[in-house]
Amino acid sequence: MIGIIGAMDKEVDDLKAVMSGLGEESQPKVEKHAGMEFWTGTLSGHEVVLVRSGIGKVNAAVAAEALAAIFNVRAIINTGIAGSLDADIDIGDIVLSTDALEHDMNVKGLGYERGIIPDQEESIYVADEKLRGVAKTACEKVCPDVKVFEGRVVSGDIFVSEKDMKDKMIASFSGMCTEMEGAAIAHTAWLNQIPYLIIRSISDKADDSAEMDYPTFQKKAIENSVKLVTEMMKML
Repeated sequence: MIGIIGAMDKEVDDLKAVMSGLGEESQPKVEKHAGMEFWTGTLSGHEVVLVRSGIGKVNAAVAAEALAAIFNVRAIINTGIAGSLDADIDIGDIVLSTDALEHDMNVKGLGYERGIIPDQEESIYVADEKLRGVAKTACEKVCPDVKVFEGRVVSGDIFVSEKDMKDKMIASFSGMCTEMEGAAIAHTAWLNQIPYLIIRSISDKADDSAEMDYPTFQKKAIENSVKLVTEMMKML
């Protein structure tokens, strides 16, 4: 079974709408854990469990841990939207994670670089290469007009909408996009030794235009993510 996490209702509702039930059941089954609804069923013939985590790293980590501990998923896919950190990555493009880190982890006062978690073997979580390859092929098939990039996703409990903050993030972490959940899911997957992939459709440029761009392009970005994940399930 594959675990799929989205942060917002729209992301999850569009996937839920194309899911079927397991076995003889016509509709997906829902269970509630930690205040979240987990929908189990099939997507493109593949067994999945789908959850809306809510926004932010804690919500994302709780959802990922439930997928690991309760549903024993064999992989986790996190789909959603993000702000671009690379001039070549435009609104509507898709970023597939090569790795992820938490940009708001800051223990510089104790001599650690930003993003490094003290007393932990890893702070940069490498994504699954096979999942990324499948996602890239799926995107090229169902979203042929969309450019696909592979690179680092940086996450934190901050909606980046100021150019100064964006510039500092680029200089410190060399990320391709920024959002608020992916690295927490990657961190949880790493702790549980579960393959993961973050898929991000770009909704804004993570600068002073972000507040204007985000509502305008959010719907299209989510539509692309849903098409991509649905096609991925056919290929896994």
